[in-house]
Amino acid sequence: MLAHRFSVAPMMDWTDRHCRMFHRLMTRRGRLYTEMLTSGAILHGDRRRLLAFDAGEHPVALQLGGSNPRDLAASAKIGEDLGYDEINLNVGCPSDRVKEGRFGACLMAEPDLVASCVAAMKAAVAIPVTVKCRIGIDDQDPETALDTLARAVVAAGADVLIVHARKAWLSGLSPKENREIPPLDYDSVYRLKAAMPHVPVIINGGVRSLDEAKQHLLHVDGVMLGRAAYQEPWRLLGVDRELFGEPSPHATMKDVFEAMMPYIARELAAATRLHAITRHFVGAFHGVPGARAFRRHLAEHGVKAGAGVDVLRDAIALVGDRAPAAIAA
Repeated sequence: MLAHRFSVAPMMDWTDRHCRMFHRLMTRRGRLYTEMLTSGAILHGDRRRLLAFDAGEHPVALQLGGSNPRDLAASAKIGEDLGYDEINLNVGCPSDRVKEGRFGACLMAEPDLVASCVAAMKAAVAIPVTVKCRIGIDDQDPETALDTLARAVVAAGADVLIVHARKAWLSGLSPKENREIPPLDYDSVYRLKAAMPHVPVIINGGVRSLDEAKQHLLHVDGVMLGRAAYQEPWRLLGVDRELFGEPSPHATMKDVFEAMMPYIARELAAATRLHAITRHFVGAFHGVPGARAFRRHLAEHGVKAGAGVDVLRDAIALVGDRAPAAIAA
């Protein structure tokens, strides 16, 4: 499915609107996702602050957390009305807070409930409704758990399945450990695609480069890049060229920052602090001479009250012009 051939994973505290705008300037085709927002926060919180996004972010998906079909349907409708291109249900986050709220990975144990949530959202909106899950939790057999959930949500109308190819251990591992310790099992995701050839299946988890993404695309419909896209965002410069056969929006990271300047200026004028934006730039020049000086300058000066675009320009001036090695690797 070309629309989901490449995407950047939803990541709590990371993929906010400033991060997404930054990423969009490196790939026109990659699909972007919000941080997970609970249905309760959307229905009862500061909706304008939580759901704001720039028109330049499209295509952008809203990721929801929850387990009440009615509340999720209402939240999905709000997202659609605001212009989001997709609604994604989180059935993969393993944090304690998520478990206590009965959403996220613990829902892998309740496939019928997840299916009811999907059906309610599909009835409420015309845009795609997708599900992001794990291959299983705790002592579940991945092949059985993943197949059962997948078939339930597809029968309920889910348009795309995004599978993080690890189990989530809800007992004994922290959220951070759950991103690293459970072994990757890509074969389970490949088997799911083979068993459901008509369903778009996207793979996520541990993918470190576009070369790895190409290998996965021999077996599944799309690849979702997470921490690698955030910690080394320069990798996104190769997405459109390597995965879609189209020119990149900008040739270099310095070009990306130049294109980002008007957005930053608008945000600063609206009382956004510079650091809220530049905190997403830490890995921008990874592997380039001057990268450390760039990070240090932003860390020292970007956090100050009243910091402006001149701080970012001065930081960029400390960086050499050599591109990171193996830009598509």
